[in-house]
Amino acid sequence: MRRILVLALGAAIAATGLAAQAEPAKTTAAKAWKAPRNAMGQPDLAGYWSNATLTPLTRNPRISNKAVLDPEEARSFEKIWATALAAANEPTRTDNAPPNPEAAKAFAKLMEIRPDFAAAGGDTGGYNTFWIDPGTKLVQIDGQYRTSILTTENGMPPARKAGAPPAPPRVYRDIYDSYETRSLGERCITGFGRNTGPPMLPNGYYNNNYEIIQTPDAVVIEVELIHDARIIRLGGQHRTDGLRPYMGDSIGRYEGDTLVVETTHLPESQQFMGSWKNLKITEFFTRVAPDKILYRFQMEDPDLWDKPWGGEYTFNTLNGRVYEYACHEGNYALPGILAGARVKEREAAEAAAKAKPGAD
Repeated sequence: MRRILVLALGAAIAATGLAAQAEPAKTTAAKAWKAPRNAMGQPDLAGYWSNATLTPLTRNPRISNKAVLDPEEARSFEKIWATALAAANEPTRTDNAPPNPEAAKAFAKLMEIRPDFAAAGGDTGGYNTFWIDPGTKLVQIDGQYRTSILTTENGMPPARKAGAPPAPPRVYRDIYDSYETRSLGERCITGFGRNTGPPMLPNGYYNNNYEIIQTPDAVVIEVELIHDARIIRLGGQHRTDGLRPYMGDSIGRYEGDTLVVETTHLPESQQFMGSWKNLKITEFFTRVAPDKILYRFQMEDPDLWDKPWGGEYTFNTLNGRVYEYACHEGNYALPGILAGARVKEREAAEAAAKAKPGAD
């Protein structure tokens, strides 16, 4: 599976299969199809899934200012993407032949749409786009090709309430006091982006694969990126001890063909757009076809937003299984970052001492 090293982690990444990009079911077939039940009588969500998609979380005007693309526009965009990645991943040629004009044009367009791909290797000689697995299709729901996962009118998060504090910056580049002040992803505690969630979101790069396991008392969602396991207690009540575990406190119930999950008690380190203390996230998992799960989420925080808001996308069946993501705390990057910071501090102190009056 394709990968890109976005964080400065010396982590080992296990290979796995690419997500199947199934064609949408016909309307008539979708109406006739009935969601299966497992041996426990629950809606059957078990198996291996991927949420890799070209559709970003928020609407990207470089793709379109519209909420929905027509089929021709969607296919054109997906072709540009596929052609550009193929061109970027072509092995180095030895005949000095000029690049394919169509591929070069598509690659230039891709870099315009996703300039972060060009910078993904950073300034340390990182990996190229060969290692990226962002998916190959736009999200398609009810026959509509979406330009954002968010379902707000403009495809962006809603405005914050008057007087609400701004979202705190999440910048770790210049915070080197301790390993505890570094990001959770860098410390191999949980993944970067929000693959684990909640809400569970594709990160746009790689490792967007999951395994869902169902028991009479719980649903477990194993997340490829950093090998997290979300445990959702069925029929339970939220904890009252004040503890805020990673991924929050999730309880679930089945409503017809849908698994409904409600999460509270997120820790501050996993805040979402500045919300955590009073944030409630409700997720809906509905099997809508043999190869698709419709995933919806709703965000509520009365201190920050006037009304609930959220988004939706589909999980697709994965051709393969999820293997261990062998990230490990204490990898080469973390001691290197902290050691480098101590050297810079020592050099700054020495320079300050020499600058003092009377210093040699």
